[in-house]
Amino acid sequence: MTTPSAGLSFASAQPGSPWRVYLEQIERVLPHLGPLAEAVETLRRPKRVLIVDVPIETDDGRMAHFEGYRVQHNLSRGPGKGGIRYHPDVGLDEVMALAAWMTIKNAAVNLPFGGAKGGVRVDPRTLSLKELERLTRRFTSEINMIIGPDKDIPAPDVNTNEQIMAWMMDTYSMNVGHTATGVVTGKPLALGGSVGRNRATGQGVFFIARETGRRLRIPVEGASIAIQGFGNVGRPAAELFAANGARVTAIQDVYGTVYAEQGLDIPALARAADAPGGVAASGLGERIDAQAFWELPTDYLVPAAMENQIDARRAERIRARVLIEGANGPTTPGADDVLAGRGITVVPDVIANAGGVTVSYFEWVQDFSSFFWSEDEVNRRLEQILVGAYGRIWDIAQHKHLSLRTAAYIVACERVLDARRIRGLYP
Repeated sequence: MTTPSAGLSFASAQPGSPWRVYLEQIERVLPHLGPLAEAVETLRRPKRVLIVDVPIETDDGRMAHFEGYRVQHNLSRGPGKGGIRYHPDVGLDEVMALAAWMTIKNAAVNLPFGGAKGGVRVDPRTLSLKELERLTRRFTSEINMIIGPDKDIPAPDVNTNEQIMAWMMDTYSMNVGHTATGVVTGKPLALGGSVGRNRATGQGVFFIARETGRRLRIPVEGASIAIQGFGNVGRPAAELFAANGARVTAIQDVYGTVYAEQGLDIPALARAADAPGGVAASGLGERIDAQAFWELPTDYLVPAAMENQIDARRAERIRARVLIEGANGPTTPGADDVLAGRGITVVPDVIANAGGVTVSYFEWVQDFSSFFWSEDEVNRRLEQILVGAYGRIWDIAQHKHLSLRTAAYIVACERVLDARRIRGLYP
């Protein structure tokens, strides 16, 4: 009998690539899965990969083409769930990895979703508002056949927002002939969005950091915090840390890095960050070199930007006590080993940034019932789910002397593979 391949034919899987990082993470959890490890090919292979051409007419009458993707990694536990990003570096390898991490994240938190992700290779800053709308509507039409409220539910991600979700929802609804609010989450409140969704990922980062601090006796109150990224995740996280007595000493965005040992004025920085030049042009704090950001002595380091930010070399220079992954896949397996060897606790993305998808789940549920919750109820339910899931992962890590990432993957992979086993194969 021919031995199946490891699924690498789906992408280049070059060393250090996001998909390779994901595959290495799966390899590390295999010894802990018992008989379920025999079905690991389920996790190594995306269920469905769709690559589409996205042509639009520009404002000056030209035809422009963009490449779009939607990957459904695993649907054993429910419909696909994962964001849409617009970025010039979007590619198949990255989207496959992000979809796979969504599979793990949803299962780790025990949400009834599989993992999916999508994106368009574009710099949205080069498009007018009308061009951005045309791009979004055309992309939605191209992936229309595989998305739906009970099939695959997109959400905002890098460089996408509630307006883009509104265009996606409207386009899908026009194509199916009725209003389908549940096809996307992260929508405006007027179209069935949920209160608390915009800040949910940052809120979750704060909850998980607080719980980690309680267990490690490094309380958030009075702690120093350095955050990479000041967007949908980093900004609300910084605001919550500051509001709860922490000193946010460093912020890095795409334009530069600012530092203040006694703590930055986060409300003022938030007001200034959207102006040209970002945080670096705010006049707040001291401007420091990008590499110096990673070498700052701090209690908590929160990478909340893009994947593959911390490799083994950079991990050697990090001086944080705890690393909370606000971004997806910011730390390579080699860096994990270095950080573990140096006694730095890493709280993995699949639990640390799961607040966004958890409140997306709440939005999806509210859309189906047409009954909407208060923000207090959303935050209470979010805290309950995240703290409960994290407690189980922490206990497994402590009992088996494993990293938190391995413990999270044990929980998630067992759930996904057990669902696959119980469902069987059809036909």
